[in-house]
Amino acid sequence: MRIEQVAWADEDAVALRARQRVEIAERYGTPDSEPGVAPSEADVVVFVVAYEHGGTAVGCGGLRDLGDGAGEIKRMYVTPPWRGSECASRLLAELEDIARARGWSSLRLETGDRQPDAVRFYTRSGYVRIPNFGAYAGVAASRCFERQL
Repeated sequence: MRIEQVAWADEDAVALRARQRVEIAERYGTPDSEPGVAPSEADVVVFVVAYEHGGTAVGCGGLRDLGDGAGEIKRMYVTPPWRGSECASRLLAELEDIARARGWSSLRLETGDRQPDAVRFYTRSGYVRIPNFGAYAGVAASRCFERQL
């Protein structure tokens, strides 16, 4: 598996984000379940894609700069056949390394109450639950986490 930084508009990145949004819409019963401003090319400073050995894109994730040395993980996604394969762990490690290289001291993220698999993954990876921040404050379905780098 290899992980590459790509442009937000990269064909594989766009396709993976679309698959992620379909899955989230199925879990929550609506295509518009995301609190706050959706990530975009304007505010996601880094986007990475994981490729299996044959070259197929199997996972992705991005970083949004929150200022004051903090970043937010956005659009972290691994295709179902690759879950449990260490793909997500490798993507997360890559994003954390990039964040450290940018001088950030922490990463935050938001996931939802219908994503217990994501909650397990992030807590196993050293992220701790924090009060909902930013656009997620007051959103009962949101679960926010942070890790000091």
